[in-house]
Amino acid sequence: MRSVFDILGTIQASNPVSSILETLWTAGFQAFLAGGAVRDALLGIVPGDVDILTNALPQDLARLFADQDSKYVGKSFAVTLVNKVEVATCRPADSKAMDAGHTFPTSDLGRRDLTINSMAWDPETRTLADPFDGQKDIENRTIRFTRDPFDRIEEDPVRMVRACRFAARFGFKIEPDAFNAIRAHVHKITAQWNADRIQREIVKAMGMDKPSGFFNLLHDTGLLAHILPSLDRCYGLDGGPHHAETVFEHNLLVGDALPASRPILRLAGFLHDTGKMDALEIKEGRNTFPGHQKCTRAMMADLERLRFSKKEIDYIYALVRGHMRPLKADTSPKAVRRLLAMLDDLNLSYQDFLRMRIADKKGNLNPVKKPYSLGDIRLRLGKILDAINAQTPFNMNDLDISGRDIQDILGLSQGPAIGKVKAFLFEQVLDDPALNQKQTLEDLVRQMARNHFTDSDGKAIN
Repeated sequence: MRSVFDILGTIQASNPVSSILETLWTAGFQAFLAGGAVRDALLGIVPGDVDILTNALPQDLARLFADQDSKYVGKSFAVTLVNKVEVATCRPADSKAMDAGHTFPTSDLGRRDLTINSMAWDPETRTLADPFDGQKDIENRTIRFTRDPFDRIEEDPVRMVRACRFAARFGFKIEPDAFNAIRAHVHKITAQWNADRIQREIVKAMGMDKPSGFFNLLHDTGLLAHILPSLDRCYGLDGGPHHAETVFEHNLLVGDALPASRPILRLAGFLHDTGKMDALEIKEGRNTFPGHQKCTRAMMADLERLRFSKKEIDYIYALVRGHMRPLKADTSPKAVRRLLAMLDDLNLSYQDFLRMRIADKKGNLNPVKKPYSLGDIRLRLGKILDAINAQTPFNMNDLDISGRDIQDILGLSQGPAIGKVKAFLFEQVLDDPALNQKQTLEDLVRQMARNHFTDSDGKAIN
């Protein structure tokens, strides 16, 4: 394994980091590698992002890097992007730091969230500034707030969510004082202005090997009831006769089984059965959940409150609404066509539908309910591809007849009756794709006219 010195040395030597450091040193400022880059290096991980901490002010940075790609992006903290590298200006020391005689960079590090994120590497002297024992906490696999946990949380309640995310990411434990401080402050996480940042923490957690650890910690600390109450209420809910795990456990198993490269798909897995609480019925002493995939109101409210985009919410909604549609070894071609028509209506790909179905099966601990084998998956995929290759229409716009054609045959103006006729024709073509020929469809319309615009069940079309 590469040493921390090798990893940090490689970062220091890279462009543009090296040139930024040299420019700051030449101008008489101090500059350190700080935060996540140091933490990851101590864990033996090559950092994905590099942060530079300096005592240069934003106006100094604007002057020093005026001829380069630099932009001030500070919101909560003074940060300037220089050639896409974050260069942070030291935060003002608080009264406790001043009383303790702390100087830069300790004065800045003391305002950071967790001890493992409150270290700085001096590339000039090759020394580590670690005033709060972050390295020791890494060795002890412990998450601890920097200095007083109540102060750190009061400054920024989202730090509670970050503590859970880092603990889950690295498999660390949250030390008791930090855990108790979170429990005492969970009500502060509901502030509306924190929604975007909480959302980002959730999306980052989706990239972990097993995000279930993150959700378990959110539940244990009490945060989940404020962030995703639709999921939290599933805790302890018996999954019914078809499951050997609770609904909460099932959601977590399904989410873990989906790819880390698809964060919103994965989040849908963690939420896909949250409607079971609303659908709950008890029959013969056992929990059942008829139509639970339609009970999406609580989940949608959570996603909207967390300010997920409309596109992301619609996608999760589609996955949840479609995940119960059966696709079995004996599913008929007609049923497969109807499945694909449903997916088209939901604007959901068959690939993502299958990913969710595979994960849903894998997340069931009932020994009778076996996960799909590779052969099972190939069989189901083959059924879908057969239907697609047959060029079956999967929405009304694929019919070989237009609304204008129907108007001309029936002698009607544009109106709801035309749409109803088209929907009826679409149903016939789903049953028998061979009917999707212009002449055949026109004949069907004329037949409907002779039958006074009623469908096959005798219901009036107009």
